[in-house]
Amino acid sequence: MTDRQPMDPTDAFAELGRIKLSDTDVAGVLHTIAELAKRTIPGADEVSVTLVRDKGPYTAAFTGDLALLLDESQYEQGHGPCLDASVSGATFSLPDMNDERRWPRWAARAIQAGVNSSLSIGLPVYEAVNGALNLYATKPENFDEDAIILAETFAGYAAVALANAHLYDVTASLAQHMQAAMRNRAVIEQAKGIIMGERRCTAEEAFRILSKLSQDTNRKLRDVAAALVDNAQRRPGG
Repeated sequence: MTDRQPMDPTDAFAELGRIKLSDTDVAGVLHTIAELAKRTIPGADEVSVTLVRDKGPYTAAFTGDLALLLDESQYEQGHGPCLDASVSGATFSLPDMNDERRWPRWAARAIQAGVNSSLSIGLPVYEAVNGALNLYATKPENFDEDAIILAETFAGYAAVALANAHLYDVTASLAQHMQAAMRNRAVIEQAKGIIMGERRCTAEEAFRILSKLSQDTNRKLRDVAAALVDNAQRRPGG
């Protein structure tokens, strides 16, 4: 998305709801969220999305390097509004960095980078993953009460879009694993049939032969079975 023209909130919410999960992935949804937030929430010069997993926090999407710089500064210091918003799910408004007393070191870094106000909204994501929607502005007092309410509403819609994307990814992954398992089983059954025909043995005995060959050659059972089926098909009359 390259269009940076201001966007009506209703249209932005509708756009979040229209995301075709078959055409994108979680990363694409995160990028869309950041871009739409920048166009929708008054005063947002740059936007980022922080995600916090077991391995720690990272910026999953951002509209400009300034947002990434200020996010990573918080990660390095181990504290800051985006981290606290991610953990608590609350909203943290910093109207004027010069007056900030909760995170003075980070506020000083923000001023140095040219940012004088910010807003971080907790973003419930899924399972063990927390997040925050971060808005940065070069001017102080850039997010009034209406902007904060709008940002919180936007975050709610964004959380639904993320949850849907995650569920779609999990479902698609499960379907792929099931399809692979079915293919593997079909190949193994074919190999068992070949062994039974050649050795006049039972299905159980054929499976034991396959398993032993897999162990002796240190190859996966499916690969051994596929090789056996392939060799059988290459034989004259196969």
